[in-house]
Amino acid sequence: MSSSVLFDAPGPKTVARHRIYTVVSVVVLVAMVAYAIWALYDAGQLEYELWEPFVTPDYIEYILVDGLLQTLKMAFFSIIFAVVFGLVFGVAKLSDHGWVRWPAWLVVEFFRAVPVLLLMVFTFFLLAIGNGPLTSFWCVVIALTLYNGSVLAEVFRAGINAVPRGQAEAAYAIGMRKSQVMTSVLLPQAVKIMLPAIISQMVVALKDTSLGYYILAPGLTAVAKPIYLEFGNQVPTAIVITGIYVAVNLVLTWIATIVQKRLVGEKKVLDVPMVGPAPSGNATAL
Repeated sequence: MSSSVLFDAPGPKTVARHRIYTVVSVVVLVAMVAYAIWALYDAGQLEYELWEPFVTPDYIEYILVDGLLQTLKMAFFSIIFAVVFGLVFGVAKLSDHGWVRWPAWLVVEFFRAVPVLLLMVFTFFLLAIGNGPLTSFWCVVIALTLYNGSVLAEVFRAGINAVPRGQAEAAYAIGMRKSQVMTSVLLPQAVKIMLPAIISQMVVALKDTSLGYYILAPGLTAVAKPIYLEFGNQVPTAIVITGIYVAVNLVLTWIATIVQKRLVGEKKVLDVPMVGPAPSGNATAL
């Protein structure tokens, strides 16, 4: 029997085949990890001297305070400002006034098209070089805000447009103004649609803080260089820094998912009864 209106439930042969694929994939993955560990051992990269900085309290404090904390601060400000930027320009792109809609479209499309690293470099040379008013820290924040805010502007616009048109029409029919329709009807319903994309963009912003290394910004990538220059342990340092990024991104995703469940609840499968199986039992034939 079909378990979905889109596809049939897999049969016994398909289930068995999928299990074989899963086992083979796990074996291949374990083999790859084992080979990587053996290669590191054979190259002498598992020697204690190379990993000693990461169990030394002074270096741990250096990585966490001067590296991780600065990275989290840059990501925090970037995400907050990007959400505000995206909301303002996403709504502006939906404006009925051309003098509002077209400049917003131009700004969003321009900053979506420029690579993040180039944005950081332009901002750094414009606002930080010489006697510029900002530091490289804020140059990273501005660049990430402009890029991620432009992406989120499209997310907000698409999320609002995804709300059924009848919702807005019903609100207009009872005399609500467009601003009231947007804030009271469309945005609350669009949040559930937009949250997964917003969470994904938060992770992107956190990872892109690593590009600040190019303009001498603080962060995890910045603290890695002094360590591997002193100990000659490029590979262990890269593994540890990468592990920290992965762990922080997992925690960020976990927190964002909890917030999503608290705000909009669990997502449920769309129920489409009109295309389901015909009623059984004592249904009266027409």
